[in-house]
Amino acid sequence: MFVLLIAVLAGILFMVAYGTYGRWLGRRIFELSSGRTCPAERWEDDEDYVPTSRSVVFGHHFTSIAGVGPIVGPAIAVFWGWLPALLWVVFGSILIGAVHDFGSLVISLRSNGQTIGDIAGRMITRRVRILFLLILFLALIIVLAIFGLVIAAVFKMFPQAIFPCLIQIPIAVVIGIALKKKATGLLLPSLLALTVMYLSVIYGDVGILGSFNAWASSWPTITWAAVLLGYCYIASVLPVWVLLQPRDYINALQLVSGLGLVVIGIVAAAFLGGPAVEVDGVMTRLPLQMQAPPINYDAGSNGAPPLLPFLFITIACGAVSGFHCLVASGTSSKQLKHEPDALPIGYGSMVLEGFLATLVILACCAGITLTGESWGSIYNEWNAANGLGPKIGAFVNGAGNFVASMGIPGSIGIALMGVLVASFAATTLDTSCRLQRYVIQELAAALGGRRRDGTPGLLPLRVFTWKHPASMLAVFLGLGLAALPVSGTFEDWTWSTAGKGGLILWPMFGATNQLLAGLAFLVVTFYLWRRSKPIFFLTLPLAFMLLVPAWAMIDDAFIGSRGTTFLGEGNWTLLGFAIATMLLEAWMIIEAVLLFPQVRGLLEEAPAPPHGHEEASSR
Repeated sequence: MFVLLIAVLAGILFMVAYGTYGRWLGRRIFELSSGRTCPAERWEDDEDYVPTSRSVVFGHHFTSIAGVGPIVGPAIAVFWGWLPALLWVVFGSILIGAVHDFGSLVISLRSNGQTIGDIAGRMITRRVRILFLLILFLALIIVLAIFGLVIAAVFKMFPQAIFPCLIQIPIAVVIGIALKKKATGLLLPSLLALTVMYLSVIYGDVGILGSFNAWASSWPTITWAAVLLGYCYIASVLPVWVLLQPRDYINALQLVSGLGLVVIGIVAAAFLGGPAVEVDGVMTRLPLQMQAPPINYDAGSNGAPPLLPFLFITIACGAVSGFHCLVASGTSSKQLKHEPDALPIGYGSMVLEGFLATLVILACCAGITLTGESWGSIYNEWNAANGLGPKIGAFVNGAGNFVASMGIPGSIGIALMGVLVASFAATTLDTSCRLQRYVIQELAAALGGRRRDGTPGLLPLRVFTWKHPASMLAVFLGLGLAALPVSGTFEDWTWSTAGKGGLILWPMFGATNQLLAGLAFLVVTFYLWRRSKPIFFLTLPLAFMLLVPAWAMIDDAFIGSRGTTFLGEGNWTLLGFAIATMLLEAWMIIEAVLLFPQVRGLLEEAPAPPHGHEEASSR
């Protein structure tokens, strides 16, 4: 009952926060109004700027921000005990993460759908714009390189998830075309999509499909990376209504229904026990209980770094994540039809993600024990628990046990959760490619456009203001990083071992991602400050999200609470990246501090028209 109580209380807290704090932000701070014309209406081009119903945008936004972050992060962080992870997820998402996402979405809606990096140039200084865009550019390269590895790992561990994930693509295209032609409403496609998805999970590993899954799961990681990034290129240049919107929408239906099954499974396990297992020759149902300790005082002696500051960069998505400001300001702001929709999509999606992270904690601390497996057998040593396989497997197996507690066959429960993880990863991957295309176009426009004296910029850079060259560059850079050998030397490179190059910079990604959230808070703070709006509720989140990631980054580079440092390992790539990032952060903060006293009540310059819409603006 204790596990069920945690789930219920967390859900109530999230709903209360949305109805009180979220609505206060929307009404009193950001003053959302249906009378304002959104960028999707003003700049509609049927490709990127497409007015879309709230439910479809919610599906896109939620699945894009969630990814595997709220699964992987909490699945690692429970090594310190379930209580610190749970507190950070619940209060972090309510007070920090949802405010970050909501604020980023609103100011992008009022800036012609510009990304947060572009907006930083108007809110603070032009130099900050370039610096911010460069951080986004590097972070997204890592995301594109690493998520192919994540999806390949899921497919290798759970081959039955391959066909259900692939079948989503043609289903999405059919739904997208049908909705565009207004041949149907949302209800019928939603029901049909869910039916096909669940049938593909149940029967998608039978006969020839099972043989296909087994064959595809044996592909080298680099092959999967190339296939997935090739798909991402196509998805990033197609109009959003063809593939991105409907794919994310049907994924959201499947994912939300999957979470519903997990919740019902927790209720069943609380009252009836787990799935039937054999214990001493007798079939029995084990009781649902939190086997993990509230605080693991032995974590440090088992190889874990200190809880402070590493808990706050280990759990990013699920509490607060800088990546979310890219989705909010990169794609979602270009699709909203009505400004008040920003509340459920910006604030609401984040608290729903917090609830997902809560379920992950329960699955990893209680769900995995329902079949007799000991929590300590998985979380006995940091390096083992920190591996990609164990942390994904802990959630999939734990959540699958919850579903199996309802009487659903365990193999189907495992398949459902495997598809859920792979689908989350895939939606983040294709959205990231589109976001990287926007960032490259904005950088190319900034560096290759006309200078202040009227002379043209660099022609080679101006080429990347077009969507196809920008998308190609995003894909090639992601694939190039993925293809690098993790060892740093090409002597041991083979086709079968390639594909893990994203891991080279991955140790820095947690801190960089959270630092990005701090910088987004800085932009939101300037937006409100220039309008003489209250900023007291941003002060602590802003300071926390600037200082804690910097602390973790300095520790990783020089102090070595994890046991080694980039300097001690001689990893000059990581060390150089860490130093550059810290200097970049310091530069941006100095610029902001110097400017801050001068701009209260002073509005920034008006946003420029989106790229490709300049002629329409002049008419």
